[in-house]
Amino acid sequence: MAKTEAVATRSDNALVEQVKSWPDKIRDFYHDVRTEMKKVTTPSLKEVRATTAVVIITVFLFAAYFWAVDLILGSGVDRMFRYFAKH
Repeated sequence: MAKTEAVATRSDNALVEQVKSWPDKIRDFYHDVRTEMKKVTTPSLKEVRATTAVVIITVFLFAAYFWAVDLILGSGVDRMFRYFAKH
């Protein structure tokens, strides 16, 4: 019984210490956030336009590629089904 009370007391003390350390942890977190935010740079309008153009062109290229692959594989499967349907 005494052993159980000792374990419960230790876990209660650990919880209390953990709760007491929260303000320090929060302060450290916000300090780290402010430090990292000072390192952030905003891209210029020219950079935003350039990267947007790259993304749009890439999307269209991938769309064309997947359309062509789908067309080729679809017609191949269609021909295979027609071949086996006749025999």
